[in-house]
Amino acid sequence: MNEPIISVSGLRGIVGQSLTPEIAISYVAAFAEELPAGPVVVTRDGRHTGPMVAEAVRAALLAAGRTCLDAGIAATPTTGVLVRHLGAAGGIQISASHNPPQYNGLKLFDNTGRVIPAEPGQRVIDRYRAGNVTWKPSDQLGTLQAVEDTTTAHLAMVAAVCDVERIRQRRFRVLLDANNGSGSVLGIPLLEELGCEVTVLGAETDGLFAHPPEPTRENLQTVLQLIEVTGADVGFCQDPDADRLAVIDESGRYVGEEYTPAMCVDHVLRHSAGPVVTNCSTSRMTQDLAEKYGVPFFRSKVGEANVADLMLAEKALVGGEGNGGIIDPRVGYVRDSFVGMALLLDAMAAREMPISALADELPRYAIHKTTVDLPSDKVPAALDALEKHFAEAASDRLDGLRLDWPDKWLLVRASNTEPIVRAIAEAPEGDEAQNLCDTAAGVIGEM
Repeated sequence: MNEPIISVSGLRGIVGQSLTPEIAISYVAAFAEELPAGPVVVTRDGRHTGPMVAEAVRAALLAAGRTCLDAGIAATPTTGVLVRHLGAAGGIQISASHNPPQYNGLKLFDNTGRVIPAEPGQRVIDRYRAGNVTWKPSDQLGTLQAVEDTTTAHLAMVAAVCDVERIRQRRFRVLLDANNGSGSVLGIPLLEELGCEVTVLGAETDGLFAHPPEPTRENLQTVLQLIEVTGADVGFCQDPDADRLAVIDESGRYVGEEYTPAMCVDHVLRHSAGPVVTNCSTSRMTQDLAEKYGVPFFRSKVGEANVADLMLAEKALVGGEGNGGIIDPRVGYVRDSFVGMALLLDAMAAREMPISALADELPRYAIHKTTVDLPSDKVPAALDALEKHFAEAASDRLDGLRLDWPDKWLLVRASNTEPIVRAIAEAPEGDEAQNLCDTAAGVIGEM
C-alpha cells in the first residue's frame, strides 16, 4: 500500500507507507491554495504519530505563507468550533478516526467550521494530484501561534444545549472511555461542569489504545465489565478524535452507536419541531421518530459532509450518522460526542429515566453488514440485477442502491478504495437482515 485513502474531506494512510511527510506537506499545500486569506487552525488526536505529522502540516502552512494556529491535542468537533471562534480561514485535524494505531490522517475544515464540502474538497484533491502548489519566498513565510485555551468556547456551546442545573441535581455517575485519544481533553471538564462523578479510562492522550479504537461491542468487552464495578449510571465511549459516541447502559449492556443519534433526536424533538437528516446507512429508528413527531425527514449520501450539506439545505433541527455521530447546528455542523453526552444526560434527568429505558422505548431493529468481491466495472450491472431481483421494493440510487420495504431496507454501495461492494441491511429481526445481505451476495455472485 503506497497511496493514501483520499476523500473530498481528507485523507488517511499508514504512517511511513501511504502517509509520509512528503504526502502530508503536498496535500496541506494544496488545501492552503484553496482557502481564503487568513490563519489555519491545526489540531490532532492523541496518536503517537501525531507530533511528526503535525510538524509536516505546520511546515507546509508556514511555507505557504499562512499563520498556523496550533491548538495541540483536541477533538475533531473542537476543531470546528475553534475555526469559527478564532476567525480562521480553515482548519486541519490530524487524525485517522477509528483506524488502527499505524494509521493517521488529515481532515479538512472550511471557514464555517464544518468538514469541507465536496466541491472544494475535490479541488484540493485535483491540485494535490497535479502538484500545482507554490511556496512563498523567505520574506513572506507564515508565523506559528499557540492557542492556549482550546476548550472554553466548545464547552460553553455544548452546555447551552442542555439544562445544566437539572443534570447537576442528579449527580450522575459516568464512566468515560476516552481510550487514550483526544476525548478526555473536553470530556472531563464537560462532565464535571455537569456535576457528574466521573471515572475515566484512557485519560492520557498518548494514543496507546487500551483496546481497538473503534467503539464497537467486540472492542469494548473490558469496558462493559467495569460499569457494575464503578456503579456507573451510563458509560460513554469515544473514538480517538471524539466525534463518535457509543453508549453502555447501567447494567453493562452495549447499547451501541446507532442508538446515540436516535436517542438524541428523540430528546430534541420532544422540545422542538424541525427537520431531521441522517445518511442512507443509518438505522431507520430516526426516520420512525421523525414520523412519530410529525417532522420532515431527509436522507443524504453516506459521509459527514453530505449530511451537513443536506442539513444546511433543509434547515434541519438535528442530524447525524449511525456511527454514533450526532450533529447539532447549535454547536456546529460536525459530529460531536460531547453534544451526545450532554443531550443524553439531559434526557435522563428530564424524564427521570435510566439510559436503558430511553433505549428500550425506541423502535427495535437489527443491522447486518457484509462485503462481496466485485470489480468496479461490474458494479452498475450488479445494482441493476439487485433492483430486478427485489422488484417489490422501492429503489433509490442516491448512493449506490438502496431498497426499502415498510419495515426493512438494504443498501449496496461500491467501495472507493477496494474492488468490493458493501451490503448493509436492517430489519426487525437479525436473521431477516442477514438473509437480505446473503441474498444480495448471491445475486452479485452470479455476475
